[in-house]
Amino acid sequence: MLPSNPGLTRRRLMLGAALAPALAVPARAAAWPDRPVKLVIPFGAGGSVDVVGRLLAEKLAGILGQPLIIDNRPGGGTAIGAQYVARSAPDGYTLFYGTPATQIINPSLVPNLPYDPDRDLVPTGSVMRAPNLLVMHPGAGVRDIAGLIALAKRRPGELTFASGATGSTNHLSGELLNSMADIRLQHVPFRTFGAYSSELLAGRINMCFGTISDMMALTATGNLLRVAVTSAARSPLMPDVPTVAETLPGFEATAYNYIAVPAGTPQEIVLAVNAAFNKALADPEVAARMRATGLQPIATDSPDQAAATIMAERTRWKRVIDAAGIKLEG
Repeated sequence: MLPSNPGLTRRRLMLGAALAPALAVPARAAAWPDRPVKLVIPFGAGGSVDVVGRLLAEKLAGILGQPLIIDNRPGGGTAIGAQYVARSAPDGYTLFYGTPATQIINPSLVPNLPYDPDRDLVPTGSVMRAPNLLVMHPGAGVRDIAGLIALAKRRPGELTFASGATGSTNHLSGELLNSMADIRLQHVPFRTFGAYSSELLAGRINMCFGTISDMMALTATGNLLRVAVTSAARSPLMPDVPTVAETLPGFEATAYNYIAVPAGTPQEIVLAVNAAFNKALADPEVAARMRATGLQPIATDSPDQAAATIMAERTRWKRVIDAAGIKLEG
């Protein structure tokens, strides 16, 4: 039997076809996740970021009702992992563990990135901030930031500081100190923590900025001095160690970590990812284990707050990068 109004029927069918994808998105989002979720970490297994990712994965498995699988994709200053996620389906099943390099530092430092830092990845929320600890070899003859600045002014370009990579927050912490104190410490990059820690212990390198957990272990024997932390407030792990800001007001250098998803991921899933990670980060056991290594978990930020933090951090570090004239090959 023919319909009474074929034209109207065709229009209804066309409208239904047009609405079908839009109606399907909330349905998929409401069911998320119905299979394991992958968290891409752009570093190798065993590093500090990997440890945090696996700690969160343990807790999130119970929150999500699905396994959170860690996928380590190191290389390219996080570009390999970022590119992989940017090209993944925007369905909430491939997440990215972001560190300062990907969307904060690389845009000002690396030409021809294989991903667009603004268009390809959407932050879902914050994970933590990781302050650094400045340690020095006692052979330099100073024990605090004021003494270091005075010595550096007398011997411009002679004092050296190490880092594991050019453009890392460890490196940029030193460049920020150069800029704010109007001094010239000489940066010496190394490939591994072991390489520069041995040089520091031998006194061939004067100082370095490193993660609190690494530097606490390195200074445990008393052969190196704990000079200052780079966070705005003193670390509960070392309340007797001052902040750099107590001598240079406004100084703060912490590595901001966050979670992101491919652009185009439905907003319902973005918010669901945010809620799940915030719940994991607020868990007392997770928070305590992170703080025990000097990390500062962030369990309250929205996707918009994370995006705003990324842009503010990019602006701040771009000034430091430009002032120091740092460049990397793409």
